[in-house]
Amino acid sequence: MASWRETLLLRIASGQFAGITTGDWLSLLRDNRYSVDRPYLLRAALVTLVSLANSVLRRYEDAVYGPSVRKTEVRSPVFVLGHWRSGTTHLQNLLAVDHRLAYPNLYQVVFPHTFLCSEPIGARLLSFFVPKRRVGDDMAQHLGMPFEDEFALCVATLRSPYLSLPFPRRKEHYDRYLTLRGVPESEIAEWKEGLTLFLRKLTWKYRRPLVLKSPTHTCRIRLLLELFPDARFVHVHRNPYEVFSSTRRRRELVMEYYRLQRSVAAEDETIIGRYAEMYEHFFAERPLIPAGRYHEVAFEDLQRDPLWQLREVYAKLDLPDFGEVESPLRRYVASLSGYRKNQYPELPAALRSQIGSAWRRSFEEWGYAL
Repeated sequence: MASWRETLLLRIASGQFAGITTGDWLSLLRDNRYSVDRPYLLRAALVTLVSLANSVLRRYEDAVYGPSVRKTEVRSPVFVLGHWRSGTTHLQNLLAVDHRLAYPNLYQVVFPHTFLCSEPIGARLLSFFVPKRRVGDDMAQHLGMPFEDEFALCVATLRSPYLSLPFPRRKEHYDRYLTLRGVPESEIAEWKEGLTLFLRKLTWKYRRPLVLKSPTHTCRIRLLLELFPDARFVHVHRNPYEVFSSTRRRRELVMEYYRLQRSVAAEDETIIGRYAEMYEHFFAERPLIPAGRYHEVAFEDLQRDPLWQLREVYAKLDLPDFGEVESPLRRYVASLSGYRKNQYPELPAALRSQIGSAWRRSFEEWGYAL
């Protein structure tokens, strides 16, 4: 049964728009013709209310921290790449054990405009409402956990495929932002500016290199290198059939937490098409990464022997001495010993055939059986 926290998030919580400002919120509503379905009117009303506070806090944060943030240089970020449910969260969590590195947390990606001034109090207040376990896989959850910077871009730039979650009737429009191919240069510039500002804020706060994980970045290598030529990349892959089953289950469970409109999209087709598009661009852009700046990890190997795999990541990407983090990593891995992955039923033969055909390059690239 859902906890009261989950029920609250499901019914009225402002979800990914908790940190949006009034101007951006009204612009987003206008672009969608103010089309919010009846079951989600309370959610829209709450977003409107919190956006007013966010607008005031943003002006304060820009005035107090803006000059220092704009002078800050982002230090050789590490981007964790891979499709949703491929093990990217697990890998980022392992890297986050190293206190010589930093990462955006859940509070910061939800409140990208205001976290420098609001986090000390805001995180304390909101933590009471956050479920202790993540929906879908029962992993521990709290506002300080590493999280996807794509949620920050969603709020800060309005140029994200994640906007198709609340507004599925404009899915085709928002899905352009997955790869940013064919998007007007002015919008790409806004996206770049939003990402750079968010990472500068994090760098100013922590004074350390950042470990960033957003599956969407998997197909944006060229743009990321334009912004951060010294960036490093680690890609994690997993059996594509398991990726499909896990992604399908996750979307079934979480999409209702974000909706402002009902959806009529065929979810299986969405998953298959998005994966195919992502890896078409990934394979085309992967050669752009300079030697010594890229490493690949199989999720199956990461699960079987995380310490050895992390040692390889550190060596291949020339990260700081692994010996300093080995003991904390052993303790963290030991804390996961009781965790059990979800199990999924066998996919129908016709669906397996469809996935195998659409994702053939990935099966062949990493040696998974079709």
